[in-house]
Amino acid sequence: MSEPVTIGVVVGLVLGKPLGVLAAAAAVRATGLAALPDGVGWAHLAGVGLLAGIGFTVSLFIAGLAFPPGDLDDAARLGILIASVLAGAAGAALLIRLPDRAR
Repeated sequence: MSEPVTIGVVVGLVLGKPLGVLAAAAAVRATGLAALPDGVGWAHLAGVGLLAGIGFTVSLFIAGLAFPPGDLDDAARLGILIASVLAGAAGAALLIRLPDRAR
C-alpha cells in the first residue's frame, strides 16, 4: 500500500519539478517579462529544473505534515531520498554535457 506513495513522490520531484520550472519560464518569456540570457537555452533550464527536484528539506517537512508517523511517512521519505539522488544525477549529467557560457 505504501509503494504508490513512494512512486508518487519520485515522479513528482523528478518529473514535476522540471516541468514546473520549464512551464513557468515559458509563461514569463511569452508575456515578455523576461528573456533567456545569452548562452542559456531551454536544455539548461531543464537541467536546473531537474536539480530543483533535490528539494530535500522542504519535501521532508511537507511529508511530515501530510502523513502520520508510520508506513506512509516512511514510504514518502524513501521516495524523497530516491528522487533526490535521481534528480541530482540527471540534472548534473545533463548540465555537464551542455556547452557553458564561461568555457
